[in-house]
This record gives sequence, structure tokens and C-alpha cells, in this order.
Amino acid sequence: MRTVPGPTDRVVVVGAGLAGLATALRLRGAGREVTVVERGPGPGGRAGRIESGGYVLDTGPSVFTAPEVLADTLAAVGEKPGDRLTLTRLDTSYRAQFSDGSSLDVHAAPDAFAAEVARVCGPAEADALRRYLADLAELYRLQLTTFIDRNLDSPLDLVGPELWQLARRGGFGRLSSHVGKYFTDDRLRRLFSFQALYAGVSPFRAIAAYAVIAQLDIGAGVWHPEGGIGAVPRALAAAADDAGVTFRYDASVTELTTSGRRVTGLRLADGETVPADAVVVTADAPWRLVPGLRAPRRPVWSPSCVTLHLGVRAELPGQAHHTISFGAAWEQVFDELTRDGRPMSDPSLLISMPSVTDRTLAPDSADGKHCQVLSVVAPTPNLDPRSGGNPHLDWTALAPRYREELLATLEARGYRGITEAIEVEHMDTPHTWAAQGMAAGTPFALAHTFGQTGPFRPSTLPRSGPENVVLAGSSVQPGVGVPMVLMSGRLAAERITGRTS
Repeated sequence: MRTVPGPTDRVVVVGAGLAGLATALRLRGAGREVTVVERGPGPGGRAGRIESGGYVLDTGPSVFTAPEVLADTLAAVGEKPGDRLTLTRLDTSYRAQFSDGSSLDVHAAPDAFAAEVARVCGPAEADALRRYLADLAELYRLQLTTFIDRNLDSPLDLVGPELWQLARRGGFGRLSSHVGKYFTDDRLRRLFSFQALYAGVSPFRAIAAYAVIAQLDIGAGVWHPEGGIGAVPRALAAAADDAGVTFRYDASVTELTTSGRRVTGLRLADGETVPADAVVVTADAPWRLVPGLRAPRRPVWSPSCVTLHLGVRAELPGQAHHTISFGAAWEQVFDELTRDGRPMSDPSLLISMPSVTDRTLAPDSADGKHCQVLSVVAPTPNLDPRSGGNPHLDWTALAPRYREELLATLEARGYRGITEAIEVEHMDTPHTWAAQGMAAGTPFALAHTFGQTGPFRPSTLPRSGPENVVLAGSSVQPGVGVPMVLMSGRLAAERITGRTS
């Protein structure tokens, strides 16, 4: 594994999102002097938070998985998640809601999940489920240490028995075909393949190895941090602060100062220069900041999304913490998102209502009824035509109409009375993501196409640009998602400290 040459005693991390915080904790645990520079007023980055009228809205990730990765991150400074957070495992990871009116609860307990599948889809599909869950667990075991949680400098780094086993298990076939070998019920096929969209790829084009994404939520379960997912970066920042990391908030970096092949510091918007022996950049498009860093030659960006976050004066009884609401259309909507550059005509939505689990997130009304908070994620094309996106969609004009369509869809799918009960709301579109510096107007970064996965994804230690600049975050190895960006923090730190385990 390549590492940063020369002195690395003073490290500056650009960005206090999950990747930056994880990097800072790892580096501080290894004895480095660490400063985190963040343009915002506090930690969180993409894991944003809005508090208004007694409502707490998470404006970033809504699904939290793999708490063991968080535990490993905090262990770098001798802490445990329980020191900073209360994590609750959800009995029902998801409710899958289908266009034929049926629904299926994905239970964390395998026996309960199999019983639910037998009830909805029949005993043969329940038997298939048990076989598939075992397959998912084995795929994840094969991939984790060899392909995912590891710095890769060359495709040759993958050569070994795990690669052969992955190929033998069909890991390089199509995900949709892989899932179809187990299930005949179309509802289960959708349930175990929609996660490919998290990776920015249609399940009809994704390789079967991406089935492991379902292992993180369906196979291993979903958790909820008390106070919302925004509580996670706050906990990490507090642990880092107590460990001696210095934080500089409301501090925008305008350029990196260099001498020869090395960065010597960062210049802030107010003219101050912060000295550094090494710098970790967590931005989506780091080549905009790092001198000499080459951008990907032909990047393929993930689809974007519209997110609608609501605080509502309504109880909405019977709704689950997380609901995947599938439209009738399936393959067609992936073509719309990734090829045709238009919004889904029959949307499939991720709807989260965390206040059913965590009453700290919403107030009670004057008559004692529980108010609720909801987040709705609707995938949309990004802004890059080379990635199947559409830069000509005028989201400023589209947003009000799209909001009305989303609310009408929610009403039709069981969230009755929601429109008239809204007290607080926030909406993001591809334009607002782009305004926040996210390339192609997508919060999901580079898609996990085969050519942008593993050793083919941008490295945490690029070969172009200054020799002492390291990268972390969604657009580098290992990829997109809360567990992955936390892992990227460890991989980035190891480029400075050397492998620690």
C-alpha cells in the first residue's frame, strides 16, 4: 500500500462530514496533530439537520446501518458508541409497499422475516429467502476485507482466492438475474435489487456483487440513533474534540499553498494560512481545490434525487419507520433516470418517519396527539448529460409542481391528510445539491459502475497532484453510503499512518 512520504505530524482535514470526522479520529488516535476545517457552522456535512417548531429534520441520510463500523471508528480514540449515542435496532427494517395494494414487512429477525414472506408470497419463496440471506452473508464476507474495506492501488491487489470464489458464485453477472435465480415473486425481486440505485446503477446493469448492499440493511438490520442521524456526526465531533482535535468552523478554504510537490498549508477566505504536513480533502470534486489533481476522465455520476422533509401535525397511524413504496413501473423508471434524463413517471419512493421510533424528533399537538416528521426521497436524473442526466430541467420552476405531485402520491399511498397538516418543510433538488458543491447535482457521487468500483474508483492517495494530499468521502474508495464513507476515513488515515490493523 502506498503512503504519503515525508513528515506527516500536522494534518489538516477539509470537511467535517462523516468522512472527515472518521479520518480525524483515526489520525488523532495514531498521535497526529489534527485540525478540521469546515465551511459550515458545525459538523455533519451531508448529514444535515434542521430544527424548527419542535421538529427535528434530518436532511441527509435517512437509513443507518452497520453500527460496527461506527464502533470501530470511535475505538480509535478509546470510545464506544454507547458513550455518545443511543442506538435502537428496528424490529421492522423496512415496510415494502407495492402497487397491487400488498405490503411486506422486512423484519430484522430471520424467522419473523421468513414467516412474513410465507404469508405474503408463499412458503416456497420463504424457503428461497433463507437461502438468499445465507448467500448475501457469504457474499459480504468474501468482499468486505478484500474488495471494500481496503486501500487498492492496482487491480492486481484483488488477485487471490476471494476473487475466484466471487466469480464462481456469479458475482460478475447481472444483479437482476442473480436475484431472479432465487425468487419467482416479482415483489421479492424488487425488494432485493432496488438497493443498486444507492450505488447509482440500474439493477439491470449492476453486477451481482452489489447484492451485498442488501446485506447491510435487509440482511444485518437497520438502526436508529436517538436524536436522528444528524446525532452521529455530532457524537463523532465531540469524541474528536475531547481527544484533542482542533475544529475551525465557518472557515472556507480558498486554495492549497504548495512548495514543489507538497502542500504546505491551506489559505482561508479571511486570508489566514493554516500550515500542514499533510492534507485530507473530503470534497465531492476535489480537483476543484487540489492543484494538479486530475479529474476522472469520463466520470459516470449517480442519479440525483429530490428530497422533501416535513414536520406534520398529524399522527399518521400504522405507518412504519422506513417504507419503500414501489410504483407499478420498474425497468422503465431506471431507463428514465439513467438514460432518458427525465423524472420517474411512476415513482418508487423511500419514505422515512423516524418519529414513530424517536419521540424527541417531533412535538405533541395541543390536543395531545403525536405530530410526525417525514423524509421522502424521490430519485431523479442528475445534471450531467454524459451520465444520462439532464442539465436542462429547470428545477427552480419544476420544484413547486414536483412537490405537489409528491404530496399527491403520498396521499394516494396511505399518508392521508398529510398535505393540510404540514407545519415545517424543506426541499432539495439537483440544483440545490449543485449549489452545495456536489458534482453533477447529485448527493450520491460517482456511480458504482464496474469501471468506477474497487481499484478502478479514485484512490484515497491519487497519483496526480501533490504527494501529501489524501482523499476521503463518497467519490473515492470504497464508495457511497454511511458505512462506506466511515470506512473511507480509515483508508485515508492509513495513507498517512500506514496500515494499523
